Amino acid sequence: MTDDWTHHGKVRAREIGGVLEIVVDGLTTQARYYKPLIYEFFRKSWRGSRPAWGEFGVEIWMDYTGDPPWMDLDNLAKALLDAIKGYAFHDDAQVARLLVERRQGERERITIRVTKLG
Repeated sequence: MTDDWTHHGKVRAREIGGVLEIVVDGLTTQARYYKPLIYEFFRKSWRGSRPAWGEFGVEIWMDYTGDPPWMDLDNLAKALLDAIKGYAFHDDAQVARLLVERRQGERERITIRVTKLG
């Protein structure tokens, strides 16, 4: 476990108390943009824990400034779950709880929090 952020480009991640937190700076309306970006981060830079079995809760927040972007949150969630599969958990079928929320923020970014349940 580490309290320090691991950085690579627009992506950073850390583990605190068994919770994996991933932040992607900036927004785009193309959900497919995030999958290779996050996958590349994990492949090149991540040295944290390995995927686990069991059930997980995943929270995803899309912070925006100005007018909310036109993006289907279900497409965003699918792209992000695909990107972290193999790093946070073995398969996205392990996600037993999923929260996806768009909210006004101070800066544009995506935050993902993965918690092992039970």
